[in-house]
Amino acid sequence: MPASEDKMMEMMLLDVKNLFKSFPLKKTRLFQEQHYLHAVNGVSFSLKKGETLGLVGESGCGKTTTGRAVLRLIEPTSGVINFEGQNVAGFKEKQLKRFRRNAQMIFQDPFASLNPRMTIGDIVAEPLFVHGMGTKNERTDKVAEVLNKVGLEPAYMQRFPHEFSGGQRQRIGIARVLTLNPKLIIADEPVSALDVSIQAQIINLLVRLQEEFNMSYLVVSHDLAVVEHISDRVAIMYLGKIVEIAPSRSIYANPRHPYTQALLTAIPIPDPKSEMHRTILQGDLPNPADPPSGCTFRTRCPLVQNVCSEKIPEMVKIGQAHYAACHMV
Repeated sequence: MPASEDKMMEMMLLDVKNLFKSFPLKKTRLFQEQHYLHAVNGVSFSLKKGETLGLVGESGCGKTTTGRAVLRLIEPTSGVINFEGQNVAGFKEKQLKRFRRNAQMIFQDPFASLNPRMTIGDIVAEPLFVHGMGTKNERTDKVAEVLNKVGLEPAYMQRFPHEFSGGQRQRIGIARVLTLNPKLIIADEPVSALDVSIQAQIINLLVRLQEEFNMSYLVVSHDLAVVEHISDRVAIMYLGKIVEIAPSRSIYANPRHPYTQALLTAIPIPDPKSEMHRTILQGDLPNPADPPSGCTFRTRCPLVQNVCSEKIPEMVKIGQAHYAACHMV
């Protein structure tokens, strides 16, 4: 292997190849053939150390399922999930527990992700307790340290989740993740449940913590405006597949896939005097249990041609680290 490729492999933290996750559908008739909903359908991407990848798409496109499958919070149907050169998909229980010390998740809902019966101190210290790290006093000191890191007072340790606002609860969730000093954080819609003013604070906090701890982020979101401010690269997902992936600047300045172009025109413009030229997609998102043949986006695409229904488009390189899956690109 050339020295440049060898160095690239050393820098790579996460490498996902052909990830599939299918859910069996309930049978409505006796002896009916089993059908499946393909939530994640051959997703591949990589993540370098210290990098942030934004995974963007409409609700129901499979982006949250992808994040959970990478951590094996749900079991993938098939695929390879290499973390620091080891295939997570083949890990047994003890190996999986060690892996989760280095890979953690920030959940979307700061109200549902915290146990209302536990104090904040116990919630944040729980990962340390589960992994058998430190004495009781050492865990208390660590909790105080990470609460400070996320902008909360250590005195809050004896309080309960209902005593905090949504933004404070999300900070508590981030503090819980930080206790293990993970190398990878998957943030599932980390600010979608928060007010706009609080969203900016949480995004700035995540950026600062990444610089301090040199962590890698996989940020799952439907909001391209939020992803733009935090991501080094952006992957656009549609109906279980990644249709475009590129550096953040490239994808916002020169989107090539018709779906990406439509998503970008939907971003609100703060200046009321600016003219907005929106691309309105026709039709609804197809049923993932019965996707269209060929290109799954063809039923809503303004550039559709005959080849789109006959052949699945391959991901091709169209620029510097810029890839898209479209026959018309």
